[in-house]
Amino acid sequence: MSSKNASKKYIKKKYNDLGLGVKEVSGVYRTLNKDGTFNVRKTNIPFWQRVNFFHSLVSMPWPRFLGLILIGYFVINILFASIYMLVGVEHLTGMKQVGSTFEQFMEAFFFSAQTITTLGYGRVAPIGLMANIVAATESMLGLLSFALATGMLYGRFSKPNVTVKYSEHAVMAPYQNINGFMFRVVNVQENQLLEAEVTVSLSLRREQSELRDFFSLDLERSKVIFLPSVWTVVHPISDQSPLYNFTADDLDAKDAEFIVTMKAFDESFSQTVYSRCSYKPAEIKWGQKFVYLVTQEKDKITIDVGRLDETYDAPLHP
Repeated sequence: MSSKNASKKYIKKKYNDLGLGVKEVSGVYRTLNKDGTFNVRKTNIPFWQRVNFFHSLVSMPWPRFLGLILIGYFVINILFASIYMLVGVEHLTGMKQVGSTFEQFMEAFFFSAQTITTLGYGRVAPIGLMANIVAATESMLGLLSFALATGMLYGRFSKPNVTVKYSEHAVMAPYQNINGFMFRVVNVQENQLLEAEVTVSLSLRREQSELRDFFSLDLERSKVIFLPSVWTVVHPISDQSPLYNFTADDLDAKDAEFIVTMKAFDESFSQTVYSRCSYKPAEIKWGQKFVYLVTQEKDKITIDVGRLDETYDAPLHP
């Protein structure tokens, strides 16, 4: 059976578009990046409708988050030090009245750092109405800022992050007396994932059309109770599969995309977590099979995660 006839045979098994849209906008596209993020950019949205500070702060990488906190701390103190200089350093008792402007600015800067943290060593204190208003305003801003920063830190630590790793490539390999589409997934950290469930969807461009069809692929095993080891997810390519009689050229011609969604219960956070990945035709190895990763060392079962993508030749069934 040709791939064209196979697509027609299974057209009734297609389901909705997963919210990704059935009409493509270019000859070749990808809806889901390898890291699980959606390859979608939205334009012509007003800034205040688009911005989401909480999501950005709890989702950005740790170095960027800490750098942003540090930069914000210095900017605020520089701003208030400049205000104290405008008010006049003579309104800060205990402050050195001699020295260069830079030395006076540094004194004001460190006084600002003490005020914003409500630390206050006592050597320098504001005198006069204007200086006290500025110091009181900075103290209130400091309380609010550190409360927000603490909340962001807690949000980042308490946010459940799924730690599974997918193989960089999927394979088309012999499976029993037929062939199968396979990829591997492993939990790289020590937290326990329970009731792990995987769904695999196939997106294919229609013949001579800008529309796409989506198929739910049947899996050898779609759910496992525990995930302490490596899980090789297999879609058997039987005569009931939309991939039946497909070749690598067919997948390229139809701009195929395998969309993987995984959900599991994270025992550490007592929450359900989700993970996503996708494979394009260029990321599929034909006639290859994954090497076995599990070995026995003394009384422990060892898994070499570094070999997750390692394969060997395995001719496909005709």
